[in-house]
Amino acid sequence: MIILGVDPGIAIVGYGVVRSENGGFSALDYGVINTPGSEETPARLAMIAGGLERIIEKYKPDAVAVEELFFTSNQKTVIRVAEARGVILLTATMKCGSLYEYTPLEVKQAVTGYGRADKAQMQQMVKVLLNLKSIPRPDDAADALAVALCHGQTARYGYKKLF
Repeated sequence: MIILGVDPGIAIVGYGVVRSENGGFSALDYGVINTPGSEETPARLAMIAGGLERIIEKYKPDAVAVEELFFTSNQKTVIRVAEARGVILLTATMKCGSLYEYTPLEVKQAVTGYGRADKAQMQQMVKVLLNLKSIPRPDDAADALAVALCHGQTARYGYKKLF
């Protein structure tokens, strides 16, 4: 099974493509979709949709797993990230059709076994589970790989399917 994990954002969208096979995992690709702050929001949303479409077309994932929003006190940022997340959910639904959503706590629990794991613990486990030489950079890509791993760990239970 090929899983695309997505860490939503407006400036940076992390993505990680993972193959789940014979009880193990391997990273096929990871990185970020960047949108310049100098662009208006509609253009940035179009860049996110286009970037995600290209990734889905290239890897043809069996499932897309998206992290739920973590709310901050900055309402302007939350609204823009929510808009980006809406574009991500729509694009994933239209291009893949198999969409799952996980909270940060669920991702941490699935990847580290501890729902309150810190960022360093998460990154180290992503590196170990995917047998990588170094921790994936930037952090958004590592987070997206963790979301994909979370789905790989829980998919056998038919858990959290949105669409």
